[in-house]
Amino acid sequence: MSITPRRRLSPEESRDAALEAARALLLAAGPQAVTLKAVSAAIGRTHANLLHHFGSAAGLQKSLAACIAERVTAKIGAAVLRARTETHDPREVVDLTFDAFDTEGAGALASWMILNGNQDALDPILEAIHRLVDHIAEGPDLQAVSLHEETLQLVLMALGDALLGAAMARALGLDRDTARKMATRRLTYSMQKKS
Repeated sequence: MSITPRRRLSPEESRDAALEAARALLLAAGPQAVTLKAVSAAIGRTHANLLHHFGSAAGLQKSLAACIAERVTAKIGAAVLRARTETHDPREVVDLTFDAFDTEGAGALASWMILNGNQDALDPILEAIHRLVDHIAEGPDLQAVSLHEETLQLVLMALGDALLGAAMARALGLDRDTARKMATRRLTYSMQKKS
């Protein structure tokens, strides 16, 4: 019987593999499943290896939140920039934002981390959103205050919808898509007002 040695990964490859495994665990089993033990088992590395990269489970979760935030804000930023050059449906930005907190798991992860005492859990998400808003605000005729208010409203709606949207819509006899429609109407109105 021969034993196949594990392939040695660079520190960056090891970190990326851990974050991808953590993301898969988040989506499959929820934020409580994102532990150093579970991630190390998923990638065939030691617990100590992950401690070296992330320092703690909270560090791993914070890195995962940053990874999700960067990926999603890049998509949202591209959609917003496209909207400036062509006819654009604001629903794309709404869907990307809502999906970030719902299907990408950012809402559940951030909420779970905060409830477990990790007070700086939202920092990576907030920093990514702040960078995105600053980047978008570089365009012509944009009022920073208005853009900040629109971002706040959209993010709070998306987070709330990720956590309670399905249950609230069901309880009120509304379509599951109602919060997204409301956010789209608000964003459309705001864009028309600026024109």
